Amino acid sequence: MTISPCRSHTFVDYKYLNQLLLEIQENCRRHNYSKIVSIPLEIGLVDPLLVFDQFNQKNTINFYFENKSNGEAIAAIDTLDKIEISGKDRFTKSEEFIKNCLKNIIPISHENQTFSLPRFFCTFSFFDQHKKVDCPFPSATVFLPCWQIALKNNCCTLVMNTIINSRINITKILDNLQRHLEIIRSLHTHSLNIDKFPLNLYKKITNNGEKFKTSVSSVLEIIHANQLRKIVLADILDVSANHDFNLLQSLNNLRQIHPNCNVFSTSNGQGQNFIGASPERLISIHKRQLITDALAGSAPRGKTPTEDATNANNLVNSTKEKHEHKLVLDFITQHLSQLGLFPQVLAPRLRQLSNIQHLWTPISAVVPNNIHPLQIVAKLHPTPAVAGAARDIACAEIRRYESFERGLYAAPLGWVDGEGNCEFIVGIRSALIDGNYARLYAGAGIVAGSDPQKEFAEVQLKLQALLKALV
Repeated sequence: MTISPCRSHTFVDYKYLNQLLLEIQENCRRHNYSKIVSIPLEIGLVDPLLVFDQFNQKNTINFYFENKSNGEAIAAIDTLDKIEISGKDRFTKSEEFIKNCLKNIIPISHENQTFSLPRFFCTFSFFDQHKKVDCPFPSATVFLPCWQIALKNNCCTLVMNTIINSRINITKILDNLQRHLEIIRSLHTHSLNIDKFPLNLYKKITNNGEKFKTSVSSVLEIIHANQLRKIVLADILDVSANHDFNLLQSLNNLRQIHPNCNVFSTSNGQGQNFIGASPERLISIHKRQLITDALAGSAPRGKTPTEDATNANNLVNSTKEKHEHKLVLDFITQHLSQLGLFPQVLAPRLRQLSNIQHLWTPISAVVPNNIHPLQIVAKLHPTPAVAGAARDIACAEIRRYESFERGLYAAPLGWVDGEGNCEFIVGIRSALIDGNYARLYAGAGIVAGSDPQKEFAEVQLKLQALLKALV
């Protein structure tokens, strides 16, 4: 991947940028090919969610990702190139698509090279094939966006990806860039006005709690027969509102209520959005350093400091919760080792969120150059934290007991760049939004010693926290 230099890291020199693009166009004309040029630009501090809302259209695919506590956010808007895949080889085909695209990209150099690289945004469904034909999201979608805006270390970078060939009008490309910059600059002094959002009254379509508890009782029999050690059963809550759900409002609510979670949204270009606030990182790789999470074993937060401390103490000393956590931890370390990595298990700790707390063990490893991030994603998904153990048997039982399609629920969502950096989260604590209709998802891990009523209460706790953000 050849990198073209640019004199000015702010790219205010349109004359020079015009000259550079004309030279690339001349090479395209001479060799009769097209190239993708990736242009980064520092744009001053702005809220990426505001930019996302400004440029987002119902008929375009997009992606939004934010971790408020880390001060990081990224928005990807519209597609320059994409692939949609189903089947067992979806991760391999996605990796091939990304590698082939990278051969065709000319990134304009930037002093903050890693931060300004073009990224490929990826969504994978829980299962590699859908049972139903009308699923809103494909089994795998990977796209290179037209526009990418990222916030990190109190610095914002805009990346414009554009096709250059012998027929393209360079002046129009630069005019389009300038128009977008002017709109973004107008947002620098803006902040979200919470008062402008109307209260969205809703009627809740009651989920079948008895069915979920019956399913838990049934799978406990399978666990007691030693056919399974764990299974994660999910439940849904369908909600219809008086008017369309406001995506900006919902995402802003999620990041305010769950600042320590990964807030996300992705659209299918047909007006449907999958959003959520996930506490679970699948993998994060930066400069070949991988971090992943074993996150399993839960307890509610207390209403008082004393109750909260008691709940936490009961959680860390619970044989049942520690067993559930160890299944996930062992699975991740074993599967990373099978790829030739040497996982290092960090000190266990509590992950305390606004309404729930989890047993949490971070795991680190160094990733060799010959291992692509999607190979690791393919190896880990689904972990016992969202499927069960043994994995294949658990997935078959999930299909049997869950009457709904999981879709992107509990599945890998994230981005990867050309240097092996990536961020993938697990799409839990999530909802599918379609106009004034929303389907909320949450699950609970069932192991020996689980109580159907307590597992149902845990799922309801997660669903209610998500519902609060939507309305």
